[in-house]
Amino acid sequence: MCGIVGIVGHNEVAAQLYDGLTVLQHRGQDAAGIATAVGTHLRLFKGNGLVRDVFDAKAMLPLQGKVGIAHCRYPTAGSEGMDEAQPFYVNSPYGIALAHNGNLINTDALRREVFEQDRRNINTESDSEVLLNVFAHELDTQKPLAPESAFRAVEGVMRRAKGGYAAVAVVLGLGLVAFRDPHGIRPLVLGIKQTPEGDEYAVASESVAFDILGFTRVRDVAPGEAVVVTARGELFTKVCAEPQQHTPCLFEYVYFARPDSMMDDVQVHKARMRMGVTLGEKIRRLRPDHDIDVVMPIPDSSRDAALEVASLLDVKYREGFIKNRYVGRTFIMPGQGERAKSVRRKLNPIPLEFRDRVVLLVDDSIVRGTTAKQIVQMARDAGARKVYLASAAPPVRHPNIYGIDMPSVDELVANGRSEEEVQAFLGCDWLIYQDLEDLKDAVSGPSHRIEHFDASCFDGNYVTGVDPGYFERIEQLRSDDAKKQRRAS
Repeated sequence: MCGIVGIVGHNEVAAQLYDGLTVLQHRGQDAAGIATAVGTHLRLFKGNGLVRDVFDAKAMLPLQGKVGIAHCRYPTAGSEGMDEAQPFYVNSPYGIALAHNGNLINTDALRREVFEQDRRNINTESDSEVLLNVFAHELDTQKPLAPESAFRAVEGVMRRAKGGYAAVAVVLGLGLVAFRDPHGIRPLVLGIKQTPEGDEYAVASESVAFDILGFTRVRDVAPGEAVVVTARGELFTKVCAEPQQHTPCLFEYVYFARPDSMMDDVQVHKARMRMGVTLGEKIRRLRPDHDIDVVMPIPDSSRDAALEVASLLDVKYREGFIKNRYVGRTFIMPGQGERAKSVRRKLNPIPLEFRDRVVLLVDDSIVRGTTAKQIVQMARDAGARKVYLASAAPPVRHPNIYGIDMPSVDELVANGRSEEEVQAFLGCDWLIYQDLEDLKDAVSGPSHRIEHFDASCFDGNYVTGVDPGYFERIEQLRSDDAKKQRRAS
């Protein structure tokens, strides 16, 4: 999972791109980059680390131009090295920089096509560089350079690329190009700002980026749609792929997105509140005479749900853990050792809130189970009489192949285990999972504007289909042991 931003303005955009990245930092903490265009020159700076660490005044100074894109990276398997920081750049045709959120599942085949048929070389293991070169080749076959040429190039990309993706690109001589996969798995939002000089346009992974920049959310980019904003500020849009079933990623709403974002016309905050309502109803249905004294969230993504659970059960809501704001999200830590250490660095219990109480901990999801297991033990050590654990999401039993680097299937705590066995592994006195249909209803809301989701990590149904042998290949890439070997080499 990554964060992307693209802006076409009437003034310099680098500072706005930087600000946009800072509020998308939760989507990727591994690397960051900005590319801007000045006439026929492209300026690019990127590096490993948080946005604030990659960019200082010296780095920002050369990033001149009124058109630009930015990216913060969450490394997926096989793309964790220094060379994979984005945006990527090719000088033919015209000069193109591209940044990408998501994952292509036919990267190996595309890589061969790009080399053997398109006569282009790929220097990294990143599928984003593959996507860039496919787009560059398709654009090279279109003349003259114009919005319609970009649309035809994106049509070519969507015929060839398979997976979940949202991309932003700067094309020298044209402007900004952005597009979203035909199923709309990865999010992309369009915004506008009205200024005395004329309208400015932006695209981003989440609408929260517009709030800090003063843009107004116009709408979501449709599945299979491309957006072109010329350097003069002219907006063009076109759907470039055959209509497919719209299936946005369900896990975005569970964990990744900020609660103050709106994606696919769903307010994330409200969706998480509804998750809490359905979860609370299940708890009340299973144990109408429960003995829960207090409900506590595991910070931060579960707060909205935990508040609603407490309200529905008519028990106290308490903040039992203090979070260290200077430690990153453990889900996207690179290895098991780092994740384990980071839980203790990140959370510290308040014993007063646990002592002699039956505590219901609410988490957004349980993936590996390592974090939850430690937190359950922390609650016991703090004096809890019983520790119950509720997940606002169903059991994660399958890998996500569309841009969320969920681990090897063998490292998923719910894989091959019953809920009772997971409960025993975690060491809690009672484990409650959200039901999948309840989660879907909570996200789609009363209007049910979204009828289908990519829920593959929960139900194993992959909307794009999967080629034979694919899971075996990602198994070799995603395990902690495989990542450790790559880092060592």
